[in-house]
Amino acid sequence: MSIHKYVIRVAECSQQRCGSKYDEYFLRKKKLTAMSDDNSSSSDNPGPKKGFFALLNHLFHGEPKNRDDLVELIRDSEQNDLIDPDTREMLEGVMDIADQRVRDIMIPRSQIVTLKRNQTLDECLDVIIDSAHSRFPVISEDKDHIEGLLMAKDLLPFMRTDAEPFSIDKVLRQAVVVPESKRVDRLLKEFRSQRYHMAIVIDEFGGVSGLVTIEDILELIVGEIEDEYDDQDDVDIRQLSRHSYSVRALTQIEDFNEAFGTHFSDEEVDTVGGLVMQAFGHLPSRGETITIDNYQFKVAMADSRRILLLHVKIPDDAPVPTLEEEQT
Repeated sequence: MSIHKYVIRVAECSQQRCGSKYDEYFLRKKKLTAMSDDNSSSSDNPGPKKGFFALLNHLFHGEPKNRDDLVELIRDSEQNDLIDPDTREMLEGVMDIADQRVRDIMIPRSQIVTLKRNQTLDECLDVIIDSAHSRFPVISEDKDHIEGLLMAKDLLPFMRTDAEPFSIDKVLRQAVVVPESKRVDRLLKEFRSQRYHMAIVIDEFGGVSGLVTIEDILELIVGEIEDEYDDQDDVDIRQLSRHSYSVRALTQIEDFNEAFGTHFSDEEVDTVGGLVMQAFGHLPSRGETITIDNYQFKVAMADSRRILLLHVKIPDDAPVPTLEEEQT
């Protein structure tokens, strides 16, 4: 499906969702347009603006002339209260995916969380719990040797006391492989038609360069998606053990300092994730560790764009913080 058809479909869904909010607007525009048509032959003054879908039909009578025309139309529709800001961002996101390649949105090879084909059930569960992912590439020797995919839910039958002996081979699914040069909109169409949600990305030499999911594509359109594993409350810091804590990367440095009695500077960065990334000098991968003023920060979760979750080990002689969740 061409990109302008995607745009029209999203626009139609938006108008249907808004319902009667725009009925009066469309009726008014229809009357004004009719008046404009009657006077167009005898007046040099331009008539009132056409309704949104009239403009869409006019613009898409053939292929759109250029991207700027389409962006201008969408933003003009927002200014006229014909679509809301969220819909405008979604429409622009639909256009963006036509210009994107898989390499632009994939999770890089260094950040892929994998399982090994010879791992035991307990070892697999440790990785699943630690990462909070639901799908995992299974490798044999290294990340260039992908044997298939494992879905976390497929392990449930083996957790019964009377379950048969576990082997990854019993639950291994075929992995879908795509080139990193593939267009994102075409991959989205394949995701939908073939009903899969993850693909292994390879470079021109056949080596694994990354991983892409349907969520990565949808986030280009609708923005950040929170799933069932994302934090549903406002607790940024949780205690894991006597000296170990889980800290969300978006935690404000000021809040971190207050909780732990530290004095990290927030002059250049505002969040703990920003502080850690600044100390690394690059976007770290999952598992990387760095020590700042005797506090050890380990990257527990990260994607291709940012740090998500940190595990912090405090010094043995540091005071134990009183956390917000302990006070309630």
